[in-house]
Amino acid sequence: GAGKTTMARHIAERTGLPWHSVDDLTWEPGWVAVPLGEQRRRIAAICAGERWILDTAYGQWREIPMARAELIVALDYPRWVSLGRLLWRSLRRSVDRKPICNGNTESFRQVFSRDSIIGWHFKSFARKRARIRAWAADSPGPAVVRLTSPRDARRWLATLSHSQ
Repeated sequence: GAGKTTMARHIAERTGLPWHSVDDLTWEPGWVAVPLGEQRRRIAAICAGERWILDTAYGQWREIPMARAELIVALDYPRWVSLGRLLWRSLRRSVDRKPICNGNTESFRQVFSRDSIIGWHFKSFARKRARIRAWAADSPGPAVVRLTSPRDARRWLATLSHSQ
């Protein structure tokens, strides 16, 4: 809900780097999850390239992009920002039924189900925040840009150009 996909798209637009939506790589039509082995193969193929942007890295294969990434852009927004965005986005998509990730659509049933993305937010927010902060404090791998507000993100994006 922080805006990872939107941020990745904006970074791609500003830099000319190819962006790959992880949701498109991990979900098939009908909300069928791509098998883990195939997810890993798809991600490895992208990360074997010289230039790429991913909008997230799932724990089951995070080591693949981490081994080759040069930069992590981490959106460490307050919970109320990401939760508010997530709620608004999910409700809007439930109404407009705009297709996302390989033609899938969101529904009110999904928004309020036990396995909803809203529930996932509550289960994963603290863990993700701790990971971001640990990376920013002492990253053994790629450099980390930790952005703590949408304003910080806009300012940072403004510094990017096609030459980077």
